[in-house]
Amino acid sequence: MLSVRLVLVCCLGTLPACMPNSSSKRADYDPATDSLRFPGEVHLRNIRQLTFGGNNAEAYWSYDDRYLVFQSDWTAINPQGCDQIFLMRADGQPLADGQRYRLLSTGRGRTTCAYFLPNSRVLYASTHAAGPECPPVLRSVEGRYVWSLYEYDIYVTDTTGAPPELLIGGPGYDAEATVSPDGRYIVFTSSRSGDLELWRYDLQTGALLQLTQELGYDGGAFFSPDGSQIVWRASRPTGEAAKRYRQLLAQGLVEPSEMDLYVANADGSNPRRVTHLPGAQWAPYFHPDGKRIIFASNHHTKGGRLFDLFLIHLDGTGLAQVTHSGTFDAFPMFSRDGRRLVFASNRNARGEASRETNLFVADWVEHPEPIDLSFTRP
Repeated sequence: MLSVRLVLVCCLGTLPACMPNSSSKRADYDPATDSLRFPGEVHLRNIRQLTFGGNNAEAYWSYDDRYLVFQSDWTAINPQGCDQIFLMRADGQPLADGQRYRLLSTGRGRTTCAYFLPNSRVLYASTHAAGPECPPVLRSVEGRYVWSLYEYDIYVTDTTGAPPELLIGGPGYDAEATVSPDGRYIVFTSSRSGDLELWRYDLQTGALLQLTQELGYDGGAFFSPDGSQIVWRASRPTGEAAKRYRQLLAQGLVEPSEMDLYVANADGSNPRRVTHLPGAQWAPYFHPDGKRIIFASNHHTKGGRLFDLFLIHLDGTGLAQVTHSGTFDAFPMFSRDGRRLVFASNRNARGEASRETNLFVADWVEHPEPIDLSFTRP
């Protein structure tokens, strides 16, 4: 997910001087053409849509910022029926072979959570070893929204879609894998201890280290730009909520309605809670300065279905809303050079309600100018 060594050195730093001024010059920016931007989105310019149907999510950058991997059930590219992993160029242009989207997974089972390794190989989780069919989807229990914990294992392929190699397996759930900036460590979520905990896998030695210990779902972890910390989402149920959590876990389910963000050292030490908000705080990713987190939340809608992106400092201060589309915005990831943000959204240029979740990429404006503060819809 990075390329040249000079960029890697810069982006691994935490000094503000290492942050590029990614704002376009005012003379180069025409707000009248920014039809996917909404008023109040002062940090986003030149939003471009990358997919055009179905459900597309968890798009993550290659190390050279040229490509994205993502999961999709869009029937135009995936007739199989449940999420498969695809590669695309980050600028939306065709790949060298003329395809816009290249299938990287097997086309069997259900997949999730692809992520690049530094050598342009790709991690992803899949159920295909258990069978070629799509596992059944259970969306609710007693009227409450749940996620199914499929029998995922973690595989490695390359950008041609070569047959996958098993990397992390075993009974239960192994998924949500991401990679440290130096490419040595993988952090992932596993049920191997009997609970949903974070684990770290050392690609050099094969050693496993359990990073979290408390009851509750720990998942969606990412490393900081310098690799020294991780951020993740977690539930910490107590009392009746803990009893319900255990009952659902025994059924291979988890209820993600109440989650907050945590950070810790990369070895799991010194864990601390960042957010204390109602509803679900999830899909966190470090800002390139290493001092802030961008994440998805519905706290402002009291646990409703409207999710927006927010920024917050590691100490829990400075909460600021980033997206204002009036619909679902989630799964943010900064490019390695800090100049762009990719995310998933239900937005469209018409401003109409939609159930389609597509991928979008925007120029990141670190220091909004008057033209950003006064932006109105074209």
